[in-house]
Amino acid sequence: MAAENGEEKLIAVARHIAKTLGHNESMADDILQIFSKFDGRFSREKLADKLTTAGQEEDPRALDHTIKSLERQISQYVAADHPIWSDSADSSAFLDCVDELISTVRGLSASSSAGAYLARAEDLLQQTMFRLEEEFRLLIERGGESFETTRSYNNGNGELTEDNSNLLFDDSDEDDHDYSDSEIPVAQRLSNYDVIIDALPSGIINDLHEIAKRMVVSGSGKECSHVYSSFRREFLEESLSRLGLGKLSNEEVQKMQWQELEDEIDKWIKAANVSLRILFPSERRLCDRVFYGLGSVSDLSFMEVCRGAVVQILNFADAIAIGSRSPERLFKVLDLFETMRDLMPEFEFNFSDQYCLVLRNDALGIWKRLGEAIRGIFMELENLIRRDPAKAPVPRGGLHPITRYVMNYLRAACRSRESLELVFEESVNVAPSKDSTLSSLSVQMAWIMELLESNLEVKAKIYGDTALCSVFLMNNERYIVQKVKDSELGLLLGDDWIRKHTAKIKQYLSSYQRSSWNKLLGVLRADSSPVAANVGGKSMSMKDRIKAFNSQFEEIYKSHSQWIIFDEQLRNELRNSLYNLVMPAYRNFIARFQNAPDVGRHADRYIKYTLEDIGTQINELFEGVNGSAGGRK
Repeated sequence: MAAENGEEKLIAVARHIAKTLGHNESMADDILQIFSKFDGRFSREKLADKLTTAGQEEDPRALDHTIKSLERQISQYVAADHPIWSDSADSSAFLDCVDELISTVRGLSASSSAGAYLARAEDLLQQTMFRLEEEFRLLIERGGESFETTRSYNNGNGELTEDNSNLLFDDSDEDDHDYSDSEIPVAQRLSNYDVIIDALPSGIINDLHEIAKRMVVSGSGKECSHVYSSFRREFLEESLSRLGLGKLSNEEVQKMQWQELEDEIDKWIKAANVSLRILFPSERRLCDRVFYGLGSVSDLSFMEVCRGAVVQILNFADAIAIGSRSPERLFKVLDLFETMRDLMPEFEFNFSDQYCLVLRNDALGIWKRLGEAIRGIFMELENLIRRDPAKAPVPRGGLHPITRYVMNYLRAACRSRESLELVFEESVNVAPSKDSTLSSLSVQMAWIMELLESNLEVKAKIYGDTALCSVFLMNNERYIVQKVKDSELGLLLGDDWIRKHTAKIKQYLSSYQRSSWNKLLGVLRADSSPVAANVGGKSMSMKDRIKAFNSQFEEIYKSHSQWIIFDEQLRNELRNSLYNLVMPAYRNFIARFQNAPDVGRHADRYIKYTLEDIGTQINELFEGVNGSAGGRK
């Protein structure tokens, strides 16, 4: 008898502890295990059997009394016209009643003869869950009016210190503004993303957790998650709106003017960074605290909270990715691509669970589509070069606008060399390379250079004047080489490319000299030269030859001084080359001319240009100004 009394007392204690703990079976097993260690007469299996049997054999009158007592206590809270959690004593007492009700429902569920009582208890539990759901909603709304912003800073002890100088959220433009129940604090712009937000006070988070724990245990986890997700989702939507990211449809994005769209992209970049680096991690942290230890409810709630905001962010990027391939869009699309690249680790970290897999995959897919858009823009640039017509020649053989545009475009683009390398490694849509050691981006750039040079060669033909054609090609090739040498293009194309195209400039220079100065030099050569000795089959006298030289030099000076070599170094190189070509021949000719028998003492009468005159006028060539040859006479 004494042994039985001892067992009953132990069972009573076990039941009380189990009920207090929400009748957690694993915890009850641990309690029984501890009891069995104190006294070998009380095995774990024996006590568990008695505990279960005692619950199943509950006296109907005792059950009725228990349920009526719970109905009486709980009904006063359920019917209350004020928030239960406005008073800590009320909330604590209410939770005790809820725990007892949950324990009672569990006990009745294990009994086959307590159907009527179970139905009453479950109905009461349902009413209780409705009230808990309302209290949960009121708490999370009230908590949204007050929150902490903590800057992540390691003070040497691994602790976070508070810094309110860079608040992420703004309560109003006015210091004395108070929030109403319907207003939600939203995010401000900031440049430092090393911030953690506790969007709800710790005390309220703990209260929410206590409610969530009981709702999930009672089978109302879905309803609890819905209330939580709805409020936090609205918070994120308002935050994105304050950050400047609107809900634009794909059609709306496509219809926007590019200048307006550039502004939207800048807003998107800021909003995406704040969302992925601050808002979403903070929501993950909050979700894990509210639903701590409640299994998948936390992951599901987090997904529901963030899904709309993530879709809003990704939809805008996708609309840009599938939009126009106009070359002017490259740099902003690159900004989007680089932002997505930098944020991919954040997508992986924030949305690591199975429920968020679709969000991670969508982000990765849109990032790749942005890369496709960049490749498409380069293809459109190629088409622009091919289609650029050869109409009127550029005045004075100067720099063609297509050369300036393409080279400055590529030079600016290659500031994002790392990103472009990544883009073109994905898919190479360029002509095959003879040098397999070149990167995909190098091949792309070399191909565009080739297209540009081919286009310029076609444009050069419309001049009609071979010398001016050579000046035009010289100018444009020099500009191309200089832009390559002074930028990342030089690293991409390599020294061999630079040497090859520098040699092309020299070829154009030689072509210019041959086409414009060889005829002039012909009249200065010795009589033995067949070119110099006769013109049109007739022998030329020394007097005729100096007259021909004067006429031709004047004509060359008059036209070539109006032509332009824009690069000072190239202009000086060409002048020096002409000086070294013309001056020795003219000096020798003048010496022969002055000693010629048919000239005699009247040589000065025929010499229009002194050696100094020739040198001076050569140094006035290619200035792009109107010129008229003037000699000493």
